[in-house]
Amino acid sequence: MIRRDRDVEADRSQTLFGGRLMLRPLALADFPAWREVRTRCEEWLTKWEPARLPNQPDVTRDRDAFAVRCSARQRDRRLGTGYGYGIFVDGDLRGEINLSSIQRGPFQNGYVGYWIDEAVAGRGYMPEAVVVLARFAFEELHLHRIQISIIPRNRASRRVVEKLGIREEGTALRYLEINGVWEDHVRYAMTYEDWVERRDELEREWLTPR
Repeated sequence: MIRRDRDVEADRSQTLFGGRLMLRPLALADFPAWREVRTRCEEWLTKWEPARLPNQPDVTRDRDAFAVRCSARQRDRRLGTGYGYGIFVDGDLRGEINLSSIQRGPFQNGYVGYWIDEAVAGRGYMPEAVVVLARFAFEELHLHRIQISIIPRNRASRRVVEKLGIREEGTALRYLEINGVWEDHVRYAMTYEDWVERRDELEREWLTPR
């Protein structure tokens, strides 16, 4: 059973629950846990992420930079342009999942990005978090589409979308600058119609308490 910790620095209405995990926005009180996980998993994570800009503070080690990051995520939430969540298992921070760059109008689209603590990778927490976030995106935000873009050789991240059966839509060449290199990305997507068709299956498989 997951622990619903009441002593968190976040609005409870912003919290989402799966069968084994909780998603909530990160707050300044989470900095020690964030620093520990990100430092321990630095080699595991940073090769798949954009390089830190020159003269930019290291959010992994700088408490003030982490506070600014949390504030930016809350601002995105208020504007309806992004929703960032820490992934908590038994009260411990184990990763993040974000729905960002939300576009309305005729597109109704958002982009999903995620990372997981290397110590718990492969245990199904990330597919579960993606299903929780998809339910929120389609049923609460009423988006029509979510997209996930992954470097082709990042097998761990690709395994997440493969487990969920999310549709592959092709490879975008030199799509994002990652660690100083313009990397190709395989693009995956799910639409509202896909969600309605597969919701019961996905919730039964990934959100039923184990």
